[in-house]
Amino acid sequence: METKKNRMKLEFDSISENESFARVAVAAFMTQLNPTVEEVADVKTAVSEAVTNAIIHGYEGAVETIVILCTISGQELEVTVEDKGVGIPDVKAAMEPLFTSKPELERSGMGFAFMEAFMDELRVDSAPGQGTSVYMKKKIGTVNEWKES
Repeated sequence: METKKNRMKLEFDSISENESFARVAVAAFMTQLNPTVEEVADVKTAVSEAVTNAIIHGYEGAVETIVILCTISGQELEVTVEDKGVGIPDVKAAMEPLFTSKPELERSGMGFAFMEAFMDELRVDSAPGQGTSVYMKKKIGTVNEWKES
């Protein structure tokens, strides 16, 4: 049996008002998987963190383009948030909880930790001067897979 696939691509300006738009768009796309409220909240939080990072850190306030790519394959949702901004010099350090490159903005440094906690898989690819790609994957529908005996 062939696995059902569906894809979506979204491009928008890197302004803070579009962070909530991105969250809702991805949440609407994933409704075809019949997610729980908790699963929707997890994905929305992870998307919010990735988009906010692109706006604040990737483009440092400049208005450029953020791209979100979503793929549904079977019961798995894959989300990639991409920017062509300044990039991350040390991805490993940036992914450490409480690390922030903008302490003057009172950033908590928990963005990647939240993405990792709410999604099943997180991968960050980045290069200084070339931008950042944040790939996240979550299996939807596993919460209710228990059966009474």
